[in-house]
Amino acid sequence: MSWLERFAAMVTSHSRSVIALMLVLTVIAGAGAGMIDQSSSLDQFQSDTAESEKLNYIEENFSTGANNTTTAQVIVKGENTLTQESLLETLRLQQSFRENETINRTLADEQPTVGAANLVAISSITGDQQRELEATAAEFEQLNATVQEERAALEQRQSELNATQQDLRAALDTLRADQSTSPRAQFETVRANSSVELDETQYATFNESAQLLRTADNESQIETAYQRGTQGVLADEYEDLEQRSTDLAAQSDRLAELGSQLEAQQAALENATSPTLQEQIDAIDAMNATAYERTLETVLGENSSGQMSGQAFMPTSYDAGSTSSNATMLLVTHQTDGGSGGQGGMASDELVDAQLAMQSLANDGVDGDTSDVIVFGGGIMGEEINNSMGDSLAIVGPLALLFVVVALIVAYRDLLDILLGLFGIAVVLVWTFGFMGWADIDFNQMFIAVPVLLIGLSIDYAIHIFMRHREQRQNGGAYGDDDARGSMRVALAGVGIALVLVTATTAIGFLSNLTSPVPPIQDFGIVSAVGITAALLVFGVLIPALKVELDGFLENRGFDRNKRAFGTGGGRFSQVLSTGSTAARRIPIVIILVAVLVSAGGAYGATQVDTSFNQEDFIAEDPPEWTNNLPGPLEPGEYSMKENLEFVNENFVREDSQAQILVEGNVTDPETLQQLSDAENETADSDVAVTLSSGEANIQSPLGTMQQVAAENESFNATVAAADSDDDGIPDRNIEQVYDELFEVAPDEAAGVIHQTDDGDYEAVRMVVSTSGTAAMSDVTTEMRSIADGIDGNGVEATATGQTILFDIVQGQLMDTVIESLLITLVAVFAFLMIAYRITEGSATLGAVTLLPVVFSVSWILGTMYLLGIPFNVMTGMITSLTVGLGVAYSIHMSERYSLELKRTGSVWEAMSRTVTGTGGALLGSAATTVGGFGVLAFAILPPLQQFGIITGLTIIYAFLASVLVLPSLLVVWTKYLGPDVSFDAPSRSGGPAASDGGQAIQDRTEK
Repeated sequence: MSWLERFAAMVTSHSRSVIALMLVLTVIAGAGAGMIDQSSSLDQFQSDTAESEKLNYIEENFSTGANNTTTAQVIVKGENTLTQESLLETLRLQQSFRENETINRTLADEQPTVGAANLVAISSITGDQQRELEATAAEFEQLNATVQEERAALEQRQSELNATQQDLRAALDTLRADQSTSPRAQFETVRANSSVELDETQYATFNESAQLLRTADNESQIETAYQRGTQGVLADEYEDLEQRSTDLAAQSDRLAELGSQLEAQQAALENATSPTLQEQIDAIDAMNATAYERTLETVLGENSSGQMSGQAFMPTSYDAGSTSSNATMLLVTHQTDGGSGGQGGMASDELVDAQLAMQSLANDGVDGDTSDVIVFGGGIMGEEINNSMGDSLAIVGPLALLFVVVALIVAYRDLLDILLGLFGIAVVLVWTFGFMGWADIDFNQMFIAVPVLLIGLSIDYAIHIFMRHREQRQNGGAYGDDDARGSMRVALAGVGIALVLVTATTAIGFLSNLTSPVPPIQDFGIVSAVGITAALLVFGVLIPALKVELDGFLENRGFDRNKRAFGTGGGRFSQVLSTGSTAARRIPIVIILVAVLVSAGGAYGATQVDTSFNQEDFIAEDPPEWTNNLPGPLEPGEYSMKENLEFVNENFVREDSQAQILVEGNVTDPETLQQLSDAENETADSDVAVTLSSGEANIQSPLGTMQQVAAENESFNATVAAADSDDDGIPDRNIEQVYDELFEVAPDEAAGVIHQTDDGDYEAVRMVVSTSGTAAMSDVTTEMRSIADGIDGNGVEATATGQTILFDIVQGQLMDTVIESLLITLVAVFAFLMIAYRITEGSATLGAVTLLPVVFSVSWILGTMYLLGIPFNVMTGMITSLTVGLGVAYSIHMSERYSLELKRTGSVWEAMSRTVTGTGGALLGSAATTVGGFGVLAFAILPPLQQFGIITGLTIIYAFLASVLVLPSLLVVWTKYLGPDVSFDAPSRSGGPAASDGGQAIQDRTEK
């Protein structure tokens, strides 16, 4: 007794123990299902490459903006989104964002929302404040000049009066000392030498003072004479000087008041870049038409620049200075607390909720008759991808089960067998998803296909076992195995080798994806291999044990459990299935040649199939109208992100559509800056670089940052000029000094393009290029690598990287996956079948013949992909290995049954007839259920799943047709030239058992 017969006997003889053990294992395995996490991040598809390492280096060492933030683009579309009312509505929408608790808790602290409307309002506010500031400054300057002039005049007058006073005192001294001296003469001398105009009245006072001095008897009279002769003479002048000083003090007080007012206005103007939204609304609302158009021109005109230029928020087709546009953009900045923003990775629940709330408010916040608002952000995109995964499962899961149930009703026509099949499928799914949980494998977009895949493959096992069991029961009386247990034992022994071979080859096909550098494809291969192994155990152990127990239980109570196998009772199905055997008997060479010719055409088409890995691949389109009629739980939601993404790609600069060139090494070498300048010029002329409405490419680089800072900072401008010896705008000496001062005057801007180590050394610089959303990823990669090659060398290493380039690398890896997995699967399956058939059948060549129809199927399916325009993506990229893994099952069942019947009957045609009507019937049933299971993926919301369902369904059809139409001819030719010595006489018309006996040859079966 062979090991397989002993195993079959154990399952059927100890069925209750087997059931208990399998159910316990099911509970243990299923416990892991609750630990599965869900991930829709496209980052998971990236492998470890030099480009990904460089991008990580950039993210770690360059300041890419405010830390832990992500942005969403809110696009307002309409007939004219630049009207005064439209900008007011946009500001009110921002206000509603900030007032909404769900949104507000995610917004960044500094400038959470900004758009053209904000800049227009700020420009208006700053314009008024600027004019007030200028008026105050003019008054201050004028008054200051007056005060300074008056102060100087007063000082001069004071000096003149003091000098005249001293001269008058000296004259009085002379008159006192010389009585003969004339007062008139002394006064005239003073008058002649003084700049103060002295008149006769003042002479009279002076003369009286002289007389009093000459007649003075005491010191008091002398002092009085001197006082009257000096200060008394100049009393009016001193009084006028005092009045002028008082007036000057008042002017000084006014000047101080104006100075304080000027400082306050300057501070207000500096803070005017962040007025409250209500202040901005009031500013725009208060503007008249002329002022509004003038301000709009200031913000959106050709000469607008710097932070107050609004062109960055306009479509790339916008004409600078125009007062009309069909769209404008608002940027909303979210705080992510260290999490991903969701563009390339997973968005937090708070971010998702916030962006969904933004979309809801946007739908109500702008006049729907004239404008339409879309929210484009990582959170809402991730939500749509996740929803499409759930909606796809909700649609295809029930449809797959429904189709399987219908197919099983047709094939089984027995309620118990149908329920057993469905129960087995459920157990297989529990084992598979439990494994995912225990193995910490996230559920992503690709794994939506796993339940459908396992449903189709699992039911194949059920159909083959049940159909063989029914065949044995119908004809088992000849061998003494007509009860449920005996028939199941023989059925398991007869079909067991085929099931093991099918499982092994299918698992090889799945595991060949381990060679793929794309991690989710590796995980998909592992999980699918585990799933198909679980299917073998469940339908090879648990379900047979359950069936013999239930059949025995019912038969003991008088129920007839003897059912006819599908395709063995004659009629239309049998006639159709016998086509292959008929052709094999009459024209086998012709059939093989036709298959070869068709395969050659398919091979040519295979070379023309494109490869695709885009963010758009994972974004669902709006579901068709028929889905609106589905029951509530199955009805999908609305999907607008794909349409929105196309609009943003065509009209705006996407925040996440960038390529970067990292330059490492001697970045302080002047030659490096020259190379960067050349690279910028080359990039600006590139077709893949997005062109702004200003007509310039959007490039961020060390040179551009220097020029921007130099335009606003005089000291840095002088440093740059001093370092530029040939006046070409590119510093060519003292580069390290230029970098040092750039970090001093503009540290944030400098850190965005230059990496300075903790030791103060300069290690790397980068150039960031906004790329067109409509540009092909391969074009972006080729162009950026070419530009990087132009920088590379002379002590620096330049690497082109960025999300777009990483996605293009994944796209190339998909093609590698297609080729490598196909070759590995073919070689591994070929070797496995050769060895297996050499051991079991004594002929390795039968293994090669069994695989050949599958090779035909591969070329047919690839040619079909070319004809249907379906590219290789993360799902369809596995189709070659799946075609081999799935398709070889049909060939194995046919070859194995043919070999067994050949031993039994000794007749090629009798063996072939029983094979195509017995196993062929089971294959037809399994193919129908598998095709239906995969076919329902065409109703999935995600495009890759739709394509995968269509292609996989066709793969099964091709594999089935190849096994029942082409393989019989191959087997006949093999038998004739390489097989055992058997009869090729015309087939006997006498009846006989159609079931396999598990490989036991029956001698002298009938008279010929």
